[in-house]
Amino acid sequence: MTSVSDSTIGVGVIGMGFMGATHIKAYQAAAADGFACALVAVSDPNPQRLTGAPAGGGNIGPAISDRLFDPAVVRGYERADDLLADAAVSLVSICTPTDTHVDLAIAALQAGKHVLLEKPVALASSDVARLVAAARNANTLCMPAMCMRFWPGWTFLREACRDARYGKLRALSMHRLGSGPTWSKEFYKDVARSGGALVDQHIHDTDFVVHLLGAPTSVRSSGGPIHLQTIYDFPSMPGVSVSAEGSWAMDPAFGYRMRYLAAFERATVEFDLVSTPTVTIYADGARTHPPLPPGTGYDGQVRHLLSAIASASRNLDATVNEAVTVARVLEAELRSTQTGAAVSL
Repeated sequence: MTSVSDSTIGVGVIGMGFMGATHIKAYQAAAADGFACALVAVSDPNPQRLTGAPAGGGNIGPAISDRLFDPAVVRGYERADDLLADAAVSLVSICTPTDTHVDLAIAALQAGKHVLLEKPVALASSDVARLVAAARNANTLCMPAMCMRFWPGWTFLREACRDARYGKLRALSMHRLGSGPTWSKEFYKDVARSGGALVDQHIHDTDFVVHLLGAPTSVRSSGGPIHLQTIYDFPSMPGVSVSAEGSWAMDPAFGYRMRYLAAFERATVEFDLVSTPTVTIYADGARTHPPLPPGTGYDGQVRHLLSAIASASRNLDATVNEAVTVARVLEAELRSTQTGAAVSL
């Protein structure tokens, strides 16, 4: 079985579906690049998933087809409570269905573990608030896994807005479109549990809006949980247009599209997942492509949290307090689709 030194962060992953496998690969890549972490335990009620067998594919990137881990050295638990009782585990990734997130995260914090919690934290902002209270009283860190905050190309947009290298932002539109997850289909098709595209997919763009610009004062949304368009209102930034479209309504042949288009005073910046390179700057009548760091947002979020733990820092680029704000914005978007009117926050 895996043993770790005092300086190595022992990692446990709860929930061994596609996202659990994605977290494992991110920790393994971080370890290969010199981060002091090691996978020591996994948990899933399905014994087959404790064998290290390959996982399926997701929206972004190919299927995970290679063996995830050696069960001879990584402990496997069918009960999450048993993993949380494992003294070798210092950091837990929670990659289970949404309606289990908050209770598992609170239990992990009470067990003295750091937590990386898959999004959405919860469907209801009141449930996210329960976790905020628990995190406030914990001596360990709890970070929602909002991977777009760490995604190369999206970090470029954030820095361009913050340092105003192209002048002020005039407009930002985002699109995240697909046919819905191909894994855990029964869960995702149950909108009462998954929240549909609104909460499971569109959340990335709403979160990035909050991260970049703060909470909007109101939202105007059309559509519904499976496909919607939202305009975010920021009266403090007159003349600036901010919108996002999210969908699970596309035919599978359409594939998956993730894109933003940002208009600044002196340039237009575009990110498109299906183009290479993925960021294009249109300025002075020419196109340029800035170099982007390697990896994905999954890699970035894992490394950010590992660094915060190793440095004893409590400064995180994604917090459960912000997750409450994001959940409230999403609730307002849903109400707006139901009423056909703008909803204030």
